[in-house]
Amino acid sequence: MAGLRRVPPGRAGRLWLQHRLAVAERGAALLEQKLRILRTEADRLAVSSEATARAWEQASAEAAGWLVRAALLGGERAVQIAGEVPRAEVDVSWTWTMGVRHPDGAVCTVPPPAPGDLPAPNAAVAEARTAHRRALEAAVQHAVAEAATRLLRAEETATRRRLRAVEDRWLPLLRSALHESELALEEQEHADGIRLRWARDRTKGSQRVGPGRGSP
Repeated sequence: MAGLRRVPPGRAGRLWLQHRLAVAERGAALLEQKLRILRTEADRLAVSSEATARAWEQASAEAAGWLVRAALLGGERAVQIAGEVPRAEVDVSWTWTMGVRHPDGAVCTVPPPAPGDLPAPNAAVAEARTAHRRALEAAVQHAVAEAATRLLRAEETATRRRLRAVEDRWLPLLRSALHESELALEEQEHADGIRLRWARDRTKGSQRVGPGRGSP
């Protein structure tokens, strides 16, 4: 029983090993179930991450195009004015999947210009602002999907590693130890049976010989 310590001797050891084996088999089943759920959810989020990445790339390209137009029409000063806006706020919502906490969504809020802010110098600047707002929102959605995918993939890898350790090491070890324990018990029971038969035979022999010695 190499690799296992404190295994009780005899029948107690067999019961101990049977219990540990049942626990390990149940643990392997639960890990398999967890792995399937994690893989399914991670695959779904990976598809979402790819879609949001394309949306972000497209929105960024559109925003960059409008920024060039704004600079050509109004110059550097117009671009500086366009950038003087309040900071956006991002509210991220979280959820749990098989014990893994990960982002589930986000709301990006860009405050409207303050009453005293200068209006956009030209239509291109206004469009550039709107395009950059869309690009920011797309970036936030992609960040959520990518982060969730990364966290679930990491847990998927860790779960697969734990499952492999149970299936490749602990289950074979426990099954082998249980088999050895059962063989040892069978040998012990066989030896005990032989000793009992010898003891009965000697007792019967003594009973047969005893009266003969005492007869006249």
